[in-house]
Amino acid sequence: MRPQYEREDLLKVLELRFIKNMARHPDLEWREVLARLQAAPEKLRSLAEMERTGGEPNVIEQDAKSGEIVFADCSPETPKGRVSVCYDRAGMDSRKEHKPTDNAIDMATAMGAELLTEEEYHQLQKLGEFDTKTSSWLRTPDETRNLGGALFGDRRYGRVFIYHNGASSYFAARGFRASLRV
Repeated sequence: MRPQYEREDLLKVLELRFIKNMARHPDLEWREVLARLQAAPEKLRSLAEMERTGGEPNVIEQDAKSGEIVFADCSPETPKGRVSVCYDRAGMDSRKEHKPTDNAIDMATAMGAELLTEEEYHQLQKLGEFDTKTSSWLRTPDETRNLGGALFGDRRYGRVFIYHNGASSYFAARGFRASLRV
């Protein structure tokens, strides 16, 4: 991130979102989150990128073992700044024509974040209704990816679905949600 005021603006946005959505993290206080962020300023750059691309990052839990604070994209639909992408570079490179400009894995890595796992996606869906009109690529196990596939999830008909697609596919309504541990 650049100037100090942008850092302070981001912290204010995160604090307001944290307070507005206390049900997502009832056992945490903002001062704990702020202390972790101040101790790891490089994580603010990742959160700023998650915010800039429409993810609306918010705290969703504190890891019981490590004590890390876990942020995830909590925008109602998959972040608009991260749609129309293949799953990974290999999927993107395998396309003969109509290649997208980027892929989910590289974008998440550049942000300093990770795609949600299937388990994390289910956990997020317990906190609200996400991806009711869109879908999000999920971190795919190697055994599935090695066969050419990739996983994505969405919520339809009152339940969460996990599907598969070729890693080279991309759609205007599919992007990815990221998580960040602080």
